[in-house]
Amino acid sequence: MSELVFLKLGGSLITDKTRPLTARLDVIRRCAQEVAEAYSAGAMLLLGHGSGSYGHSVASHYGTRDGIRDAAGWYGFARVAHVARELNQIVVRALLEHGLPAVALPPSASARARAGQLLSLDDSVVRRLLDVRALPVVFGDVSLDEERGGTIVSTEQIFSYLAPRLSPARIVLAGEVDGVFDADPARGGAPHLYPSIDSGNIADVVRHLGQARGADVTGGMADKVLRMYELAGRLPGLRVQLVNGATPGQLKRVLLDQAAGDGTTITA
Repeated sequence: MSELVFLKLGGSLITDKTRPLTARLDVIRRCAQEVAEAYSAGAMLLLGHGSGSYGHSVASHYGTRDGIRDAAGWYGFARVAHVARELNQIVVRALLEHGLPAVALPPSASARARAGQLLSLDDSVVRRLLDVRALPVVFGDVSLDEERGGTIVSTEQIFSYLAPRLSPARIVLAGEVDGVFDADPARGGAPHLYPSIDSGNIADVVRHLGQARGADVTGGMADKVLRMYELAGRLPGLRVQLVNGATPGQLKRVLLDQAAGDGTTITA
């Protein structure tokens, strides 16, 4: 395989978003094993992960995404960076234990934003690591912001910034449900799964999306779908897939099979 795939392990997948600072270690280890098996079979990957109940819970407490106004806000900014790195260390450790050359690249080291939108991020190290078939690992993190002082940048924002520069063939977002539904599956009922999202149904999809469970300071599912749809529109041929990383074997299958139809596919 030679296509580059951006893979995100969602915060709802690798943490319990209803309990602060709670990692799902068994899920992280299994996902690391599946990533390692795909990598050994030739997958070329850039891996990202959400902050889940680490970054989101602390950022929500301090209002970090909305900006920094005082010394307490800067303390919160530092706390968010710290807990985001804590979760990243857990993820990277699991990847290393499965033999992957995983290298953490904290976005906060170079990210700059304006009004919550990512403006710049150093991609030179990512490029070099991909050249030598190492595994760059990015994650949702804090960023300095020209208007707000500081803010939060999500993994999707980082992917959206890097994709035009690195030209991935696919972006795979692995969460804890089977794709995008018209209502939250955790709330019961019989929600409808959208197998595909494109120009013909994007408005309907966004209108029906429910709110994610637990704290999420980066906009929830609606923001993810819109951001990925807009990115697919800017990059002809890009396919985005939202799949269930909680189902054993699905992550590996999607990474290795370019035609896998699991979950929800977003195209322009």
